[in-house]
Amino acid sequence: MSSETTNATAPAATGTGAHTPEPVGVITDARRRIDDLDGRIIGLVQERMAVSALVQRERLASGGRRVSLSREMEILAHYRDQLGKPGTALAMTLLELSRGRI
Repeated sequence: MSSETTNATAPAATGTGAHTPEPVGVITDARRRIDDLDGRIIGLVQERMAVSALVQRERLASGGRRVSLSREMEILAHYRDQLGKPGTALAMTLLELSRGRI
């Protein structure tokens, strides 16, 4: 069997923290996909922050407040409904990143 075979496995770790061998090709490809997804997610978060800044500027220019608590509650509920309890924490982080950036 050649070293290029996708079913090859990495050697198991030695010592007290034993772990099982990983299929090298599958794990490497999956990690590349995760890295790509993370890059896209970061880009989308940055885009979301820019759009939020635009909304905040317009709201302030029209005499409103920077933050709309009712809108934030809608966002929190949407993330919670789609992702469960951890979705709420994710939404809170996104809202925090987007507040007061103008």
